[in-house]
Amino acid sequence: MSKSYSRRNFIKATTFAGMALAVPFFDFKKYKPLLSFSTLGCPDWNFNRIVDFAVENGYDGIEIRGILRQLDLLKCPEFNSKENILATRKLIEKKKVRIVDLGSSAAMHIAGTTERRKNLEEAKSFIQLAQQLNCPYIRIFPNNFPKEQSKEETIDLIAKGLLELGDYAKDYQVTVLMETHGDVVKTEDIEKIMQLVNHPNTGLVWDVVNMWSVTKEPPSEVYPKLKKYIRHTHIKDLKFVDGKEQYALLGKGDTPIFEAIDILAKDGYKGYYSFEWEKLWHPEIAEPEIALADYSKAMKQHFKERKFSKHNH
Repeated sequence: MSKSYSRRNFIKATTFAGMALAVPFFDFKKYKPLLSFSTLGCPDWNFNRIVDFAVENGYDGIEIRGILRQLDLLKCPEFNSKENILATRKLIEKKKVRIVDLGSSAAMHIAGTTERRKNLEEAKSFIQLAQQLNCPYIRIFPNNFPKEQSKEETIDLIAKGLLELGDYAKDYQVTVLMETHGDVVKTEDIEKIMQLVNHPNTGLVWDVVNMWSVTKEPPSEVYPKLKKYIRHTHIKDLKFVDGKEQYALLGKGDTPIFEAIDILAKDGYKGYYSFEWEKLWHPEIAEPEIALADYSKAMKQHFKERKFSKHNH
């Protein structure tokens, strides 16, 4: 009895295993990646040019991190009054692209009361603006582990800030995303913060290269631990020249960026793959006309190749 039972189960198990190998569990042909870019990559373009470029180059969305070098979005003419915000929203809707994320400069690691309050207030003003623009996310930073306080204290401060903002954002139907950034790039630290917060209106911007360039943790190990928090991504590539990081066009660098992209795609990631070309901070890198146009082409080419790959499962 036990022998036949074991054999029957063995046959059943091996049959299913064979089927699993024979049938691809992911079909790249049916997956359409949503593409956006951060305005960090085009610091000298006005808003109309940004939107038109997005449309012409097959982008689905735009991530706003300043316009014409003004990072406080509420000081930009497009967002400085209710009438202007409404006009901006109408323009975006007419062009059929979406503002997918507002990148604030708010940092949650700061302990000083006045400075901390200022950062939290900035984030809250971005939450209000996001709602008016029908934008789902705002980005905040965890940032540094200051030497004058313990790592545990900083993690606690970041979590408390994120929790306060999550509560605030709930009433605006907006989600506050912490970017994997600065000193806070180890999976263990990020996971600890997100577990402490545990709020439906909070999540992560997974900046793959910010993490990998410091920790060298492979995306295949990072993703399973952080996947339930990831709502948005920053995609970029870089190479190492004489030990120094140098930004590179997508696929021309040394990072496992396509490995991360494929992991997201295979798991049915529904957020945006947002190109972060840091032209504002690194004026020496390629002009936006080149880099932003190249990104949408490189992504589409990658997914086209994956569609016809025999190994895409």
